[in-house]
Amino acid sequence: MTTELTVELDQATGVGDAPFSRVCAVTELPSDNPDIGRYAGLIESTWTIGPKLHGGTMVAGSAAAATEWLRRTVAASGGSAEQAAMFPIAASSDFLGAPDAGPVEYEVRIRKLGRQICLVDASLIQNGRTLVHTAFTFSHLDDTDPAYSADHAGDMPAEPSAEALFYDESNPMGKLVHVAQGASVALDPAWATFLTGAHSEPRLRLWIRPFPGDEQDPDVAAYFAMMAADMSPPVPMNLGHFGWAPTVQLTTYLRRRPAPGWLRVIAVSREVGGRMFDEDQMVVDSTGAIIAQSRQLALIPQSR
Repeated sequence: MTTELTVELDQATGVGDAPFSRVCAVTELPSDNPDIGRYAGLIESTWTIGPKLHGGTMVAGSAAAATEWLRRTVAASGGSAEQAAMFPIAASSDFLGAPDAGPVEYEVRIRKLGRQICLVDASLIQNGRTLVHTAFTFSHLDDTDPAYSADHAGDMPAEPSAEALFYDESNPMGKLVHVAQGASVALDPAWATFLTGAHSEPRLRLWIRPFPGDEQDPDVAAYFAMMAADMSPPVPMNLGHFGWAPTVQLTTYLRRRPAPGWLRVIAVSREVGGRMFDEDQMVVDSTGAIIAQSRQLALIPQSR
């Protein structure tokens, strides 16, 4: 990590007004290979669930590094303004290990520079080991009115209801999900039947909003929406399965930049098997537009 970034982050007191911006603040490092971009970053303990770094946050940090290298490569190669304006619209992530909170490095490679699509690979590295690998597809975000749009949020209000359970010290989720120290998060108890010991369908809903400084930066707000697509607790909790559910593979789509305000996250599963389960998450902004989506395959927690 460069001295400048280390000093800047060491001087930060508390979580601050824009904690997710620090996840996205990458600093270029020297590289022996002109085809590989190297960046230093920091993912603080705020962005953990229990002792483990949150997967969606690592994808977002990797996306920030991939975007920086694509923009630098386009500028160096005399590419077009359209290429430089591209943003990650899809991310396919494999988790090779569980990084600790703290300094990380990113290695980024361009696989394709196209007029409509660019392909970029990013590896998150800690202590010399690649622990997360993500293949990014870059293109232009969808800024047009949809020709068709389903009812994404149903009866879920745009802001937390009076019954919403905010992640704080009075809520067991607040003690476990440290991400709630860097964002406002509230769970919808209507779907979270595991809180009362009852069993129900494997589905959960929650609200999440970035802090003001993170919401004001368009790029950071978009990376935050990518992160939010991995924010739901494991939905098998409603079936009595508790504990760590390791993600085998995570695919994330970013459709457009979010409007200011709360994001709604709706998570469902099509099948909870004996060894693994799928979980689809959808992120809807304050206007009702679909912002991000994800699908992951994860292992079933063994405790019941």
